[in-house]
Amino acid sequence: MIYDLIIIGSGAAGFGAAVYGGRYRMNVLVIGKEFGGETAKAGNIENYPGFLSVDGFELMDAMKKQAENLKVETLDAEVTEIAREEHCFEVKANNTTYQTHEIIFAVGAERRRLNLPNEKELTGKGVHYCVTCDGPVYSGKTIALAGGGDASIKGAVLAAEYVNKVFLIVRGKEVAAEPINLERMKNLGDKIEVLLETEVKEIIGKQKLEKLLLSKPFKGSDKLVVDGLFVEIGAIPNVELAKSLDVELDERGYIKVDNMMQTNIDGIFAAGDAVNHFGSFKQDITAAAMGAVAATSAYNDHKVHGELCPFHAQPTMASE
Repeated sequence: MIYDLIIIGSGAAGFGAAVYGGRYRMNVLVIGKEFGGETAKAGNIENYPGFLSVDGFELMDAMKKQAENLKVETLDAEVTEIAREEHCFEVKANNTTYQTHEIIFAVGAERRRLNLPNEKELTGKGVHYCVTCDGPVYSGKTIALAGGGDASIKGAVLAAEYVNKVFLIVRGKEVAAEPINLERMKNLGDKIEVLLETEVKEIIGKQKLEKLLLSKPFKGSDKLVVDGLFVEIGAIPNVELAKSLDVELDERGYIKVDNMMQTNIDGIFAAGDAVNHFGSFKQDITAAAMGAVAATSAYNDHKVHGELCPFHAQPTMASE
């Protein structure tokens, strides 16, 4: 069948768009490689309106159920290719081709790496990128966390529930976080020790992480022995699929949109962490809001360009 709207990404932006697309009575398909995106791995969330506190996975599950109640279809799969013919698109996932009039990229971003030798080899063997996922593994042990933003502070506070000691390695002269999260970190006393103006220069270990080489000495040594290293230094937007369709990027490499989330290509919209609409302020509430705006724009565009696509009338198997 031909969909009115296909949303690529199943995080807060994707399901924010899906709920509004469903309410507009559009025929919507959400395709997501990883359900819930970063939100599903965020652990406890206390700044989403309407909830004093909610687990990130539970929040995403509630969004999904709300969308499905509006007849939105969902598919757990990775989109591998998109073809465009005028205002119509063919989206390939799971060796099947799905056709649509409108597309919303809600593809999020990938965690940044330190890009150090040995980092890839020791990923999962002492090097990690998600405290919620892997923090409990280090119960009673000592870890380091590289990063100085709000996400890193929240990660350090969360890790402190499991570990004996957290070394927060901050490249800058100070940490930058919401005051409430800074207060929580300070309330933990010396359980979280902050190393300012310091970087991880080398990850040392063969079969597993053994220690870190620091850019400046700490207590007389430039080597820090830890059981684990968590990296929380931001993310890189997933834009390769958009680029394949000649979607314009901004100067920082994010998908460029106007105030209504429209890209430079008619029928293509974007929302969430792949967009730099709110600068570095990337939150679930802003992602969901951008998704709602993108769906509204897609609906208005579909009213104008709602003719049948010049493709097959039914989904077809993608060629090998």
